[in-house]
Amino acid sequence: MSTAQEVPTYPALVQELADRGLLTGRWRQVFDAVPRSGFVPADVWRQLPDRCEPVVGTDDWLALVNSDEPVVTQLDDGAEGGPGIATSSNSMPSMVARMLELLEVQDSQQVLEIGTGTGYVSALLCERLGDDLVHSVELDPVVARQAAEALAQAGYRPHLRVGDGEQPWPGLGPVDRLIATCALRHIPYALLRQVRPGGIVVAPLAREFWSGALVQLHVQDDGTATGPFRGGATYMPMRAHRLPDLHDVRGKGRARAAGLDPARLLDLGFALYAGARLPGVRLIHQDTDNGVQVWATREDGAAATAAGGEEVWQYGPGFLWEEIEQAWWEYETEGRPDADRFGLTVTDRGQHVWLRDPHEVIRPGRP
Repeated sequence: MSTAQEVPTYPALVQELADRGLLTGRWRQVFDAVPRSGFVPADVWRQLPDRCEPVVGTDDWLALVNSDEPVVTQLDDGAEGGPGIATSSNSMPSMVARMLELLEVQDSQQVLEIGTGTGYVSALLCERLGDDLVHSVELDPVVARQAAEALAQAGYRPHLRVGDGEQPWPGLGPVDRLIATCALRHIPYALLRQVRPGGIVVAPLAREFWSGALVQLHVQDDGTATGPFRGGATYMPMRAHRLPDLHDVRGKGRARAAGLDPARLLDLGFALYAGARLPGVRLIHQDTDNGVQVWATREDGAAATAAGGEEVWQYGPGFLWEEIEQAWWEYETEGRPDADRFGLTVTDRGQHVWLRDPHEVIRPGRP
């Protein structure tokens, strides 16, 4: 009996997504018709917790491409000899399916995609709507050229542009749907002006306190947009929206017992709440043998780090950990609402997170 491991297939991946309820109706047919492998280059990497590992060999390449995992397709913006940080990828098929379902696209509707990437999402949209209704913009000219070649090879010819996705598409009138396949720190209001009233925007957001959440916004007659968060979503950030992980830390450390397990800070519902209450506080984390370790910093040099829920070290002015704990007790008082109870409203004056109702805006606390 052979002991060789069977290489997964794309039809099996599509069936898995359908079994999970992520592909319904037309989208099931669309995914069947557009193999992911046509949009993944030969040189790719697998994202590990601490590094990107090159994928070597056809079987390993196929196994990754035909799995529900992201495929890293570029490191260090394409520069040679960099630190090996992923800067472009082909997203998890389950995440792509979620976003396309949330787009609620109908026949004859025009769609604008921000971040062409490998071209896979553009191809799915072309298969669903037809080439002429799909517009996609990509900042990186090398990535854009590769996507155009892959799309043409697969028989799709959407409208493609190399440029800044933060800015409206010159000469393109209002579209019905907008989807961003790169993470944004905020929704640029200029992009909302590209979407007609009644249109839908689906985008992953990554703010200082939380690493990624999907939002579905409905554009209103007055040009504003509001809608709920729809779960977690981790995407490569738009280049103009990148942030260093942490601020500079000042002062000597002060230790005390931690009154809060840092693992609780990673709950998306709490992260959305705390991010609104503590604007400008950045949070990163990593898993350790002793549990989750977190680092939080603020621009004024205040910082706190804790691991395993036993001890916290604080630095700089103020008491940042106490502020985080206070936000947690407030969140508990609200009943620990899930992430889907939160939403976002975007206007020409800014944007704010709300809880349960767009009128219940979460106001920043005092630093």
